Amino acid sequence: MSAALHPPRVGVAIGDPNGIGPEIAVLAALALFAETGARALILGEDWLIAAVCQTLQLDAQAQRAFDVHHCGVLAQADWQPGKISAAAGAATVGYVRVAIELQRAGRIGAIGAAPHCEAAVNASGTPFSGYSGLVADLLGVPRSQAHLFLEAQGLRIVHATLHEGVRAAVARLTADDVQATAQAARQTLQQWGIAEPRLCVVGINPHAGEDGLFGDEDEYVTKPAVQAMRALGWSVDGPMAADVALSERKHDAYVAMLHDQGHIAVKMLSPKGATAWVAGVPLIFASVGHGAAFDIAGLGRADATALSETLLLLHGALQRS
Repeated sequence: MSAALHPPRVGVAIGDPNGIGPEIAVLAALALFAETGARALILGEDWLIAAVCQTLQLDAQAQRAFDVHHCGVLAQADWQPGKISAAAGAATVGYVRVAIELQRAGRIGAIGAAPHCEAAVNASGTPFSGYSGLVADLLGVPRSQAHLFLEAQGLRIVHATLHEGVRAAVARLTADDVQATAQAARQTLQQWGIAEPRLCVVGINPHAGEDGLFGDEDEYVTKPAVQAMRALGWSVDGPMAADVALSERKHDAYVAMLHDQGHIAVKMLSPKGATAWVAGVPLIFASVGHGAAFDIAGLGRADATALSETLLLLHGALQRS
């Protein structure tokens, strides 16, 4: 195989091998081929993908819709669908590591990742709270540079804080943090062909604080951030009340201050179809907004809607890049 493919293709890391990741990786690759004619490269174990294809009753003709890159990071004895294990957690990290290596080598142009299990990855000895931090670590960039950017049905929300208590998140949040988060979203949108993205910063407090009536955090965090970004010539509104801003949907992306501000809006709009981008890093990487569903792993019953939509978005991003 040549060092680079033109146009570049999408690689699909199978996530936690004991969850539904392998199954939905295959199904999403089939959907991508049916929609675009593009053949994804599935990053996992060849014997595991063969077993999944047998469960899904896919014949040889159907399997020509994708290729498989054997990663060799999981022993067959450790493949135990439905079980949370350190071995599966280590494999999850291994698949992402191989994906980044292939992207750097020009073998793939973008990476889609199936669901992970935080408990399994942490049990393997890798500190982990989501793909964003792991991708940053593997790329050798600060974790603070990688931001979760959720998308569903055209609504895009990037998060200034994520997996931490509300009190701690608000206490540490600064205007510089908000601006860095918005910059990550802006750069990602520009990579997708939106030359001058329209951004909106949502407030920390109800009504964005109502000029200090409902808390003063917006006075020294979000307002100065918006002013600084406007001084740079960026198209930025806010801070706006989160409920108003997200319901009006007049912007290309929204900068949420807290985990639930963004996640609730996206998952109400599309409970099983959200795409989770990693913004602010020098590659195109996206996952899904749902978990590994261990209760139905290996049964051939998983819904691949979210990963299918994610691969289509990745394919589209590659065509525009």
